[in-house]
Amino acid sequence: MRRGRNETEEERADRMWQELIQEVRVAQMGVQILFGFLLTVVFTEKYDDLSATDQTIYLVTVVLGACATGALIGPVSLHRLVSGRRVKPQAVQLASRLTLLGLVLLLATTTASLLLILRVATHDGFVPYLVAGVVAWYLLCWFVLPLWTRHRYTAR
Repeated sequence: MRRGRNETEEERADRMWQELIQEVRVAQMGVQILFGFLLTVVFTEKYDDLSATDQTIYLVTVVLGACATGALIGPVSLHRLVSGRRVKPQAVQLASRLTLLGLVLLLATTTASLLLILRVATHDGFVPYLVAGVVAWYLLCWFVLPLWTRHRYTAR
């Protein structure tokens, strides 16, 4: 008994590309909004009042946000530069890897942003635990559940 779709390699690549672009649109919007807000922080009066540690966290967060933005926009540039070259299956695979890298960088950016915000908002010792809890939640939603689903329901 045959399982899966009855499609050629090119049809599969076209379908996978469309699905990937829809996923990237969601992630791009989130990272671009977050990155835009991060860029404005340095121009506020409060920035000068941040401790050296908080300023370092901020700088790392901005760099992570820039890298996440680059990785999540990368598939668009990749598609544009290789379009019509008959390499769509390879482009889809590379774009998928860029998207996964972008999600990991977005997780790091969000984590660092949350750490900075909570450090500024409160100086309580529970901040690292709260951030760790949120990171665990992201890991569960973004990676653990999808990987579990993949393992559980993928035909062998």
